[in-house]
Amino acid sequence: MGANCYYMRFPEGRTKAITLSYDDGVEQDERLIQLMEQYGFKGTFNLSYGCTPPEGVTYEPGRVHRRMPFSWLKRVYASANVEVAIHGLTHPHLERYPASKVMHEIIEDRKGWEEFFGGVIRGMAYPYGTYSDEVVEVLRLAGICYSRTTKSTERFDLPTDWLRLPATCHHKNPRLMELADNFASMEISGEAKLFYLWGHSYEFEGDQNWTVIENFFKRLTGMPDTWYATNIEIYDYIQAYERLYYSSDGQRVQNPSVIDVWLGTRKGEVIYVPAGKTVDLK
Repeated sequence: MGANCYYMRFPEGRTKAITLSYDDGVEQDERLIQLMEQYGFKGTFNLSYGCTPPEGVTYEPGRVHRRMPFSWLKRVYASANVEVAIHGLTHPHLERYPASKVMHEIIEDRKGWEEFFGGVIRGMAYPYGTYSDEVVEVLRLAGICYSRTTKSTERFDLPTDWLRLPATCHHKNPRLMELADNFASMEISGEAKLFYLWGHSYEFEGDQNWTVIENFFKRLTGMPDTWYATNIEIYDYIQAYERLYYSSDGQRVQNPSVIDVWLGTRKGEVIYVPAGKTVDLK
């Protein structure tokens, strides 16, 4: 690409992104989303349509894992900071099922939530974090673009295998704030970086430590070099970047997608490549 080396930059030329992924559709998601809105974070909530309890459900005293009925779900996930993704119709160990049953679990979960919320759902988290190569192939055929595992890398690398998607860490990781400090202080001239946090919001109630997530938010809120996005927003943006076409001499770049893309150089230059346009890089 000519004399320069170009790197992906997130919207407006930002070098970093942060996203969250929380599972099961539990009551504590409401408080988590309120905190996300307060501090400017966005994330994805993974729900199992077949596990939704009836209206008026009551739980025994002391139970912290309390799934929300449909009326709560409609209200709680109306936030612009939220993406809804699937989590398996009945939240099973998918790798223990034949392919036909896996397909049923994925398609019926998608259909249920797409009809309930409207739109198209393309994301997922594996129930229990378990899967197999056969399960991955079924997801691909079922129109799932990404699926989060329970693996933690303690790194900020961009995803390379979207259907075996690891996280940076779970919020219970004892290095959480160390990782947050490292992420905040990074000065990036090369590849962009992503902090991917996952968990279950009922754990904050069970462990009586809502301060863990609030301290994380306080540490990383409002950083001008960081994009706060849902899982699918990050997926779509990286896909748009990867679909850029360069001229044979590397002096022009064409963006065939409907998403604006930004490039950066090691010198700190930022190049804006609008959707559907060709840009001169000379």
